[in-house]
Amino acid sequence: MSAGTRSDSVRGGGREIGGPSVVIDNAYIAPVIGAEIPSGYLIVRNGRIESIGAGRAPAVPDAEHIDATGCLVTPGLVNTHHHLYQWATQGLFQDSTLFEWLTGLYRIWARMDAEVVYGAASAGLGWLALTGCTTSSDHHYIFPKRRGDLFEAEVRAAGELGLRFQPCRGSMDRGQSDGGLPPDEVVEDRDEILANTAELIDKYHDPAFDSMLRVAVAPCSPFSVSAELMTESASLARSKGVRLHTHLAETLDEEEHCREQMGCTPVEYMEKLGWLGEDVWFAHAVHLHDADIRRFAETGTGSAHCPSSNARLGAGIARVSDLLQAGAPVGLGVDGAASSELTSLVGELRQTMLFQRAVHGPTALTARQALEVGTLGGARNLGRQFEIGSLEPGKLADIAVWRVDGFRAAVQDPVCALVFGPQPPLTRLLVGGRTIVENDELRTVSHDAIGAAGAVARNRLLGEESR
Repeated sequence: MSAGTRSDSVRGGGREIGGPSVVIDNAYIAPVIGAEIPSGYLIVRNGRIESIGAGRAPAVPDAEHIDATGCLVTPGLVNTHHHLYQWATQGLFQDSTLFEWLTGLYRIWARMDAEVVYGAASAGLGWLALTGCTTSSDHHYIFPKRRGDLFEAEVRAAGELGLRFQPCRGSMDRGQSDGGLPPDEVVEDRDEILANTAELIDKYHDPAFDSMLRVAVAPCSPFSVSAELMTESASLARSKGVRLHTHLAETLDEEEHCREQMGCTPVEYMEKLGWLGEDVWFAHAVHLHDADIRRFAETGTGSAHCPSSNARLGAGIARVSDLLQAGAPVGLGVDGAASSELTSLVGELRQTMLFQRAVHGPTALTARQALEVGTLGGARNLGRQFEIGSLEPGKLADIAVWRVDGFRAAVQDPVCALVFGPQPPLTRLLVGGRTIVENDELRTVSHDAIGAAGAVARNRLLGEESR
């Protein structure tokens, strides 16, 4: 893409996309792919970016006009790892390792129901939107019996807010009696897991170009899932044409666990099970060997970097700059709020950049590389790099407009102001051209109501726990 105007068809994905016409004018545009435009415009029609160029926008009859003077325009951010239900258990086990934290929380999470999940997901997704997120995945892997339809609850929350959503049907079938970490009461039968996962894909997964909802298959982790469930999940996902996700190499304890019980490293174990490939992305991938990084790059296997959660649990710092240099896909995740309280997705750009520099020096990761990880890198993890993640004609109009005037105007470079500093005000967040956030307020749902819903979910879950 050049700084000049280019206009492509806004048809694709087998159907026409509806949506308002919008003109964003007088903006500094950081498209991620192509040259930055110090003063330019974007035109949105039918949910797609129709054109992008330098200078003043041409007249577009009946379009909404957004004057972005003093603003930086970027692609909407993409969150590739989360556990939305954990919004209801923030602030607990503050000084624990991952295994201590999990052991303390499993039995509390076992009491969740669909109401808890709906309230927690509503608040968690609303918070993401307020921090620049237009597409989010979620990894839900605990399904207590007779507690309602937990998967539907989070799908409904995302639909009401209007974010693109990629929920991952998680699972655990290896409890403590089989050498796993979770207590037996939170694991499920393997055949029931696979049958329900197939049903959810058939019910919810939409492969269309402009899809608002896709489903992935996501057994929880090597220490909570049998080898049989891992391999059968991979076969199911590939037969249905959906993606695969799991936790991997988050802590050194996990590596020791894998070596003791499987006789190999976590990445070697995943490769034996058929879990490397362009349709796979792993959460965390903190403790990778050089050979692991080479295999990720060779196979196109992605990873979701969660810097705040990894730091909160003392897990370590992922080798993001090494993965990028090797050519492996890397996106960002805020992770569950129980290990990453009130984490801003745009703030994870800064954390990613600073952590890499702290280990590898000031050239390890630039502001623009961090922005790409948080946008196009995440889109690659989710298999949506041709639809979202950069500002290009024909792509979906998922756009963030950040105010970088006022105090931030003293920063020479607007992208530096976004990544090096605290979160700027979010003037507008568009998903498919539809306004989700305006001037730091949610517009599709009641801003105050979904904030309160998170506290209600917490009280419901912990109230049950205390009785």
